[in-house]
Amino acid sequence: MGIEKLHLEDALEDSPQTRSLLSVFEKDAMTLKKYTTGLHNCCQRIMKAQNELCAATQSLSQHLRDFEIQKFPLESDDSVLSSTLKQFSSYLDDVSSIQQVLSAQFSETMMYPLSRFLQADLEEVTTLYEMFQMASNEHDNAMNRYMRLPKKRESERQRSEHNEELYLMRKKFHQTSLHYYSSLNALQYKRKCSLLEPVMGYLHAQRAFFQMGQDAVGKKEIEDFLNNISTSVQGVQQEMKAETKKTVELIDSLEQQSAHLYHAEPMVDMPYIPPNTTLTQKAGYLYVRSKQLIATKWERSFFFTVGGNLMSQTRGELAGSLVLDLNEPGVLAEPHESDDRRFVFQVLSPKSKRNIVLQAENEREKDEWICTLNNIVRESGYVKGKQGSQAKPKERTPSANSLSKQGSGSVSPDQGSLGSMSSTGGQALPRTPAPTPSSSFVAEAPIQFDLLSPTSPNGGVTSSLPGPPNPNPRINPFDQSSNEVLDTLDSAIDSATFVESFVVRFLGSMEVTTDRGEKLVHETMRQIMAARAIHNVFKMTESRLVVSSECMRLIDPATNTLRTQFALADISFWAAHPENTRLFGFITRTKAPEATHSSFSCHVFECNISAEEICQAIGTATKLAFQALMQRKLPPGVGKEKKAMEKIHQVKTREKHLLLQNIQQLEDAPEGEEEEEGGSLHNLPLSPDGKYLVLTAADESEDAFQSGDLAQPMENLTVEPLKQTISDSFDTEDVEPESEA
Repeated sequence: MGIEKLHLEDALEDSPQTRSLLSVFEKDAMTLKKYTTGLHNCCQRIMKAQNELCAATQSLSQHLRDFEIQKFPLESDDSVLSSTLKQFSSYLDDVSSIQQVLSAQFSETMMYPLSRFLQADLEEVTTLYEMFQMASNEHDNAMNRYMRLPKKRESERQRSEHNEELYLMRKKFHQTSLHYYSSLNALQYKRKCSLLEPVMGYLHAQRAFFQMGQDAVGKKEIEDFLNNISTSVQGVQQEMKAETKKTVELIDSLEQQSAHLYHAEPMVDMPYIPPNTTLTQKAGYLYVRSKQLIATKWERSFFFTVGGNLMSQTRGELAGSLVLDLNEPGVLAEPHESDDRRFVFQVLSPKSKRNIVLQAENEREKDEWICTLNNIVRESGYVKGKQGSQAKPKERTPSANSLSKQGSGSVSPDQGSLGSMSSTGGQALPRTPAPTPSSSFVAEAPIQFDLLSPTSPNGGVTSSLPGPPNPNPRINPFDQSSNEVLDTLDSAIDSATFVESFVVRFLGSMEVTTDRGEKLVHETMRQIMAARAIHNVFKMTESRLVVSSECMRLIDPATNTLRTQFALADISFWAAHPENTRLFGFITRTKAPEATHSSFSCHVFECNISAEEICQAIGTATKLAFQALMQRKLPPGVGKEKKAMEKIHQVKTREKHLLLQNIQQLEDAPEGEEEEEGGSLHNLPLSPDGKYLVLTAADESEDAFQSGDLAQPMENLTVEPLKQTISDSFDTEDVEPESEA
């Protein structure tokens, strides 16, 4: 198993993440020192009191067992060191029954390595910890004095002094950090040697000087075990020597490479490094101005950009907090003059009416920050559209017997065609099993918390993933009112056979790796809700979700303008939350024109009604779309032949009812009435043998066949014996038309 190490390359930057990782190593060192002190006390008891040898050995054995329950942040539960110490403890239980020991051997083989580790290595870590804290404080004070320098030329000498002071303090802090980090890294190797050597020496002393313990510790099993441990310790020592050599070389290299970074403002004799104006992401320390009553305060904080947002994080925070949403329209970063400070710039947001004033270390950092923020704003892709209004789409409700209800967790067919959808209205198709949520998310995929992305050409929501600027500008959804778009929407909704409208609030969306899976949708909901809670995101965009048999649309209820649109063929899965009945989500597929594969995004919404109703509406719309697509895909001749068969079936049904009525009258007529009518039964058109009825249906069949679907009308139909075969002959549907129209 690899040994955890601190990255020496991050020592100079001293980011909050590095400090947080450093605190874990410091806690591990303090815990190790506490544990090693206890181990040393146990061994000292054996040295001082031979009479207490059994009790002291048993205490040592128990202490070795306690290693696996210690909360070492950098030690895993199933580590080799833990299992090795546990094996040692089992042998010490046998040794404790002998109660004999040799003090001289204990002093050389057991106490010396442990004392050296405790007094030399662990004390060195403690001393370096104090030096690191002093260097960090001195560097912060020097940085504060340097950043408070005015712009006046009269203070050129003072400026040079403070700059030189900052150079010395930063160099001192960097060197101290490198040695401190390397000492903590080396401690992870020394831990494996220093904790094993005393116990191994103790067992060697027992085997050498106690013949009575031959049966207890002289076994071949113990000898092999000790040989393996000795080989392992030697291997760790060699590895530590090689790592120490690499560490020394790396420290020298980092000091040489970081020499130009010690000065906050580059010296005159240093080469000029122009700012990078094409960055779309940046991170680093800045001073931010805050107002307190009548005075202003400047505080140092770590700023970074992620997902179109400007974030800040102090050293004591575990996660960053939102400073400004760079996707808001009108955001601008520009130089600024404030409090007679240098390298100051501001970020303006007209929508939220905020003015954030920041200060960088030098002119190059200031220019890079301004360009980076403006690049992020420019890549958000907002373009002002034409003014206009959009008519409210008509809402229709489906008939009671039109469709069956669909449950949550349904899926739609593959994108680009509804032909693969099942005829049950969008139920899940036989596909590969849904992946587990842990493997279904794109690494470092950002979460979009607002509907700021406009409608993409294929009808999906554009994600906030980083990338080059879009050559085709998109329309701002808050200013989209083109008459052509409105006419298209109205005509599409007017031609739809199913329309339902719901009020929803957008919670967030993120990219996923697959296009379906109820567990995937539920896990995405959990991820988004947790991210909103961590970053204190309370804003939700309310929209009107219009579900129709043509597509799904999100409409701004205030301006009645289209925000985004999803084609039904691009909606691959939808599901409601199993516990919170007001949450639902659906997965969409997006394929760029030049991309070789599709990407998938899961969008999560909150509604005022039961989310099952919205899922049922989506299932109904997809079922109708599937049926319409199947009708359009039928061949031309199949449709005409189907109509002819339906007309034949209608004619046969009418004739069946007519014959059954006549037969019923014949059966129910009294005998006297038949005689009074003068033998009306004999007037019916019967066959020569009197067993069959010859029915003439020209009056009713002529109308059905005059439309031209069949060439000849059905003039005479002769049926089988009256009561036995009339129903069977008219129920059959395998009747072919005599000729095509």
